[in-house]
Amino acid sequence: MLIREYTDADWQSVWPIFREVVSAGDTYAYDPAWTSEQARAVWVEAPPGHTVVACDGPSVLGTAKVGPNRPGPGSHVATASFMVAAAARGRGVGRALGEYALAWAREQGYAAMQFNAVVESNHAAVRLWQALGFRIIGTVPEAFEHRTLGRVGLHVMHRFL
Repeated sequence: MLIREYTDADWQSVWPIFREVVSAGDTYAYDPAWTSEQARAVWVEAPPGHTVVACDGPSVLGTAKVGPNRPGPGSHVATASFMVAAAARGRGVGRALGEYALAWAREQGYAAMQFNAVVESNHAAVRLWQALGFRIIGTVPEAFEHRTLGRVGLHVMHRFL
C-alpha cells in the first residue's frame, strides 16, 4: 500500500468512498445529500492542511486529511479525518493512514493531535486510535444522530506528539 499526496485527479476515486461512508450514517456528521462539489470543499484541505490517498496500485482504498485543529492560538494542535472504502476494511488501511497522519503532523511541528468527534459506537475506530496512543478526554452526550442506534455520544480524543 502506498500513501501519497492527493491530486485533483483522485477525486473521482475519493468521492465514491466519501459518499459510501457518509451515507452509512454511523461515523460522520456530514450531510449525505451533499453534492460532489460540497463534499470536495470539506474534504480536500488547503495548506497548511494536507490530504492523502492510500492506494493499492491504481485503486484508492482510503483517504485522510490532516491539518490544524483551530486557527491562530490553537494551530499547534493538529486534527485529522479518515475514510476507508468498505471493501478495503480490515486490511490495515486505517492504521496506515493514522500512522501517516501522526508522522506528518510531528514533522510539521504540531505538539499534539485531537479528534473532535469520534462516534462512541464506532468501536473499531476508538480501538484503533487508542492503540495509536489517543485517550478519550471527554464525551459529548447524544451529540450524533446514528442511523440505527439513535443519539450516541461523540468522543473527543487526544494525544501528544
